[in-house]
Amino acid sequence: MCGFSGYLGSIRDGRVLLERMTAAIAHRGPDEHGIFTTPEAGLGHVRLSIVGLGDGQQPMSDASGDLTIAFNGEIFNYVELRDELRARGRRFRTSSDTEVILHLYEEMGENCVSVLNGDFAFALWDARRRRIMLARDRMGVRPLFYTMHGGTLYFASEIKALLEVPGLSAALDPIALDQIFTIWAPIAPRTPFRDIHELEPAHVMIADQSGVTTRAYWCLQYPDRDQPPAYTDERQAAEELRALLTDATRIRMRADVPVGAYLSGGLDSSIVSALAAGMTPQGLRTFSVTFDSAEHDESAFQEEMATALGTRHGAVACRGGDIARVFPDVIRFTERPVIRTAPAPLYQLSGLVREAGLKVVLTGEGADEVFAGYDIFKEARVRRFCGRQPGSHIRPHLFRKLYPYLPGLKQQSAEYLAAFFGAGDVSLDDPLFSHRPRFKGTAATKMFFSGDLRAELEGYDAADELMSRLPGDFARWHTLHQAQYIEARFLLPGYILSSQGDRMAMAHGIEGRFPFLDHRLVEFAAGLPPEMKLKGLTEKHILREATKDLLPPAIGKRTKQPYRAPDSHAFSGAGELDYVREAMSEDAIAAGGLFNARAVSKLHEKCRSRPASGFRDNAAFVGILSTQLWLQTFTGSRLRTADAA
Repeated sequence: MCGFSGYLGSIRDGRVLLERMTAAIAHRGPDEHGIFTTPEAGLGHVRLSIVGLGDGQQPMSDASGDLTIAFNGEIFNYVELRDELRARGRRFRTSSDTEVILHLYEEMGENCVSVLNGDFAFALWDARRRRIMLARDRMGVRPLFYTMHGGTLYFASEIKALLEVPGLSAALDPIALDQIFTIWAPIAPRTPFRDIHELEPAHVMIADQSGVTTRAYWCLQYPDRDQPPAYTDERQAAEELRALLTDATRIRMRADVPVGAYLSGGLDSSIVSALAAGMTPQGLRTFSVTFDSAEHDESAFQEEMATALGTRHGAVACRGGDIARVFPDVIRFTERPVIRTAPAPLYQLSGLVREAGLKVVLTGEGADEVFAGYDIFKEARVRRFCGRQPGSHIRPHLFRKLYPYLPGLKQQSAEYLAAFFGAGDVSLDDPLFSHRPRFKGTAATKMFFSGDLRAELEGYDAADELMSRLPGDFARWHTLHQAQYIEARFLLPGYILSSQGDRMAMAHGIEGRFPFLDHRLVEFAAGLPPEMKLKGLTEKHILREATKDLLPPAIGKRTKQPYRAPDSHAFSGAGELDYVREAMSEDAIAAGGLFNARAVSKLHEKCRSRPASGFRDNAAFVGILSTQLWLQTFTGSRLRTADAA
């Protein structure tokens, strides 16, 4: 795991620029750094040494010197690929996975990405063709950003490196902000930075003197709903799933340094930890976050699982005030406004891992998208039940079963529940049926937008844009698969793997690895019948069946409890930090120009006086505060009040 930056074009002082760009992302690779330049292109690299400790320095060139690569991530099947290449006469000078990509490119060109099983982003300079190839992994685990400026293509693992380019300044893209305040993340290739783009997951870019072309090399596919299922025998499917997951975990244990695991206490991380523990003779290290608030804390389950596995377990306590304390750093590393505080405890957690001396952890991310674990999938099913019988007074009560951790729903009437969850108010044929309530609830936070921003965005609808990005065969998929696609294609790389994943881990030089996102497993699960994943209202049914011998019953039978953290009330109260008060002041809000200063002032006071604010208020507060911090961090906007200044 590393970070890189580079350019294609003729510029002055390219080495000096690359030194600045790599210094901006040194947290991604604290072990080593290197620079490569030619009159036409340059690559910079910072390294987190995990595989090939002594001979994996980058940028790395092949024996001829014609090919040079800067690589971020891991190729988990590099051992098998290297053996195949050696059998074809290829000779290797290093033990690293990076060199495998160079050999594959020489044989296959840009199609080399099709045989890679890994989490990766890389830039490869081909001197013979005088071109740069950029590539990103299938699920979007590793980031890669780019921009054209002054006729030169610049690219980097994080946007802060691009901001080192002379003359390139940060400016907010209002459409990206609207997307964040609707669907939680920008729709790639858009980013919050105007004219700075993200290479989409599963895409390659080829840039040379004739221009830039981008294409997808893989796409997430589901079978047509009328197609006979590929699997009808549940036991056979469970056995195949277990074998795939075991192998996905095995190859992600490959490292020349110790590998640990995150252990949340839920099903997914417990399965990964159990598999990893069986592959770690010296004993697995596990790590978790605990909370003071009972509604967020899962420490009892974490301790039970750690005891069952016999792991060396460590936990970081996220106490009152901790989220507010680290939140400015969270925004600096995530490089985008967010509407939830959930990244903050994960930032603390990666710090704990670093203090323990580890560089690599396995996590359970991806299981909910791949095996239909989120409440939104069950909620959509209940809403469809209600939509078919809108007069039913029984079916709306199913919503209570979905959200046992939301006590406010317990005493509500059937009419209230149906209205709250939008049962019956969306067409059953709507492609975004599953996500409309979420988008509607989040978009309500846009009532705090300023008049000027509203005018600039007039006529734009983020949900409509997302709908326009759906594949042509989307309408032929089962409704559960449609919902899974939306989660896996947009929210997973746009928020979960970025703001909560790569950015929070790499802030402390920690590499996260995700067995559930092995593309073989993803493709297998996509072909399973919907009822094997969501059986009635039991989520991840086939995954539970495949792994029930690995876990204590209390863990294996747990209903999904989504990872959450305290939101607005993490910032309020007697101990409110100065930066929060200053950033949310009427003067600072007015200076930013994005929000209605008077409305935000009322929201701030409401959240101070009533910590148990609803989702809309929480999302609005966190979204506005994070946007203000984003402006201050990346555009240099002064957010302090006149008195404070």
